[in-house]
Amino acid sequence: MDGAFPGLGTLINVVTIVVGSLLGMAVGHRLPGRTRSVVTDCLGLTTLLMAGLSALSVTDTAFSAAVGTGAPVLIVLGSLLIGGITGSLLGIEERLEGLAGRIQERLARRPTLVGAEETGQDHRARERFIEGWLSASLLFCVGPLTILGSLSDGLGRGIDQLTLKSVLDGFAAMAFASSFGVGVLLSAGSVLVVQGLLTLLGVLLGSLMPDAHVAALTATGGLMLVGISLRLLRIKDVPVGDLLPALLVAPLLTQLVVALR
Repeated sequence: MDGAFPGLGTLINVVTIVVGSLLGMAVGHRLPGRTRSVVTDCLGLTTLLMAGLSALSVTDTAFSAAVGTGAPVLIVLGSLLIGGITGSLLGIEERLEGLAGRIQERLARRPTLVGAEETGQDHRARERFIEGWLSASLLFCVGPLTILGSLSDGLGRGIDQLTLKSVLDGFAAMAFASSFGVGVLLSAGSVLVVQGLLTLLGVLLGSLMPDAHVAALTATGGLMLVGISLRLLRIKDVPVGDLLPALLVAPLLTQLVVALR
C-alpha cells in the first residue's frame, strides 16, 4: 500500500497507540492487580519472542558477506559496548526518567503530598508512569519495523511495514496501558518524533541503507528488546535507555569493518 504522503504510516501508528492506550486505561482499573501482572508478563514474553527474531539478523547472509563470517557478533557486541558506555556517560536513562517524571508531575496537577502514606503512593504512581512511558516508547521505537518502515515511507515505497507495526502497537498499547496507565499514552509522542525523523531521513537519503548495515542495526535492536523484556518480566532492570546510542553505532561500525576489509 502506497502512502499518499510521507509520514502517513507514522500518523496511523500514532492513532493506533492512542486508541489502544485509551481502551487499556478505560478497562485497566477494572482488572485486579494479579490480572494486570499477568498481562505485563505476557507482554514481556512476547517482547522476548520479537527480540529473538530480530537478533537472528546477526546470521543474515548479506551481513556475513560484507564483514566476514566471524565479525557480525563482534560488531553487535562492539555496538552495545560503545553505545552503552556512551549512553551511561551521558546519563540518557536518568535524563529520560527525569523527563518522564516532570511530565507526570505536570499531568497530575495536584499539590505536593505531605503524608507519609500519600507520599509513598505518589512515588509509586511516578514510577509506574515512568516505567510505562519509557518501556512503551522503547518497545515502539527500537524494533526493526520502526526503522525499515519509516525509511520506506519516506522513500515513497509504501507503508505496509508501518501498517503492520501499527496493528501490533495498538494491541500492545492496550495491554501496557491497562497496567501502566497514562504513561503509555504519552509514548505516542515518542513514536511521532522518532518515526517522523526517520521518515525525513528516508526522504533525504533517497535509498535504503545497505542490507548489511540494516542487519547490524536490527540485531543490535533485538538485544535491546531482550533488555526490555527482562524489565517487563521483573528479572533485571536493564538500563536500555543508555544503550540507545548503539543503534547509531551499529551501522557506522559495520561500515568501518567493510572499509577495512
